Amino acid sequence: MEAVMDLGLFRAAAVVIGYGFGIMQTSYIFGKLFRNTDIRDHGSGNPGTANTIRTFGFGIGAGVFALDVLKAVAAFLLCMYLFGGMFFGGENGLLPGMYAGTGVVLGHNFPFYMGFKGGKGIASSIGVMVCTDWRIVLIQIALGLSCVFATRMISIASLALTLAFPPLLFVFGFGTEVVLVSAFLTALAWVMHRGNIQRILTGSERKLSFGKGRV
Repeated sequence: MEAVMDLGLFRAAAVVIGYGFGIMQTSYIFGKLFRNTDIRDHGSGNPGTANTIRTFGFGIGAGVFALDVLKAVAAFLLCMYLFGGMFFGGENGLLPGMYAGTGVVLGHNFPFYMGFKGGKGIASSIGVMVCTDWRIVLIQIALGLSCVFATRMISIASLALTLAFPPLLFVFGFGTEVVLVSAFLTALAWVMHRGNIQRILTGSERKLSFGKGRV
């Protein structure tokens, strides 16, 4: 029983650590720092990469994307270092990082100091994917680019990447709990994109304009 409780505590600790990384709202910070404005007052109102690119341009948007990915990578690696050798191993060896990554996405989506209204967590979810397996990363890059160029919709690429993540982990032999945690991230991403899904179904979702360099 004590071992089970210890395992639960380490899972909870990883989520809390990840949440601390996740609440750093890069798009909000960059908007205030470089444009002296609140990203939530512009475009879709979503403090994420796509809206940042639309509002502030590709340069600032790319910086936001990179840092949102990196905060998930940092939390993932930190918790692997802190907890990986204690209670987790074998096919579930990624669990400390997976729970930390989940915390990052939760913090990004629901930052307490912004009324629990943040972004949609895709960049941070990609950060989690980057830490799992290089083969998964290559497949996801190909999938994401294919979706973007075929549909010109970032939302479809985001939905496809998250949907493919759990099956890929399963195919490459990761443990059941790792797959289940990734499935939670997938479900969360789809819930956060419910508005996008509705617009996709009605044909009103915004598309990339490659020729004009706009989103």
